[in-house]
Amino acid sequence: MDQNHVSALRGKHEALDRKISEEESRPSPDTILIHSLKKEKLRLKEEMLAEA
Repeated sequence: MDQNHVSALRGKHEALDRKISEEESRPSPDTILIHSLKKEKLRLKEEMLAEA
């Protein structure tokens, strides 16, 4: 297991979480963008679990 790779994935996962929160807090959130970001976040989570 490459710890640097997992750390990079974790950073990307957290950044996506922030982007999702920012978009959801907008007066008129882009639901398509939110859905896309959540799919990418899930993909990263699955990749992190596979690395562990």
